Amino acid sequence: MSIHPQNIPDIPLETVQVARAAFPKGNIYLQIRDTLGCIYEDETFVELFSPRRQPAESPWGLALICVM
Repeated sequence: MSIHPQNIPDIPLETVQVARAAFPKGNIYLQIRDTLGCIYEDETFVELFSPRRQPAESPWGLALICVM
């Protein structure tokens, strides 16, 4: 697997509105994002991947899912 670091995209406005409507009192995961922002970035994981081979999924997303 190889990695090509990418910037973490902003959350679409429509997604934010739906999340706020679904959880008007808040939610632990929304609070984490609001408080900490992006806690993982692809650059953190670059040394773990070979510069050759098939591209991997974005490691920041995989790490975040594992933590949650």
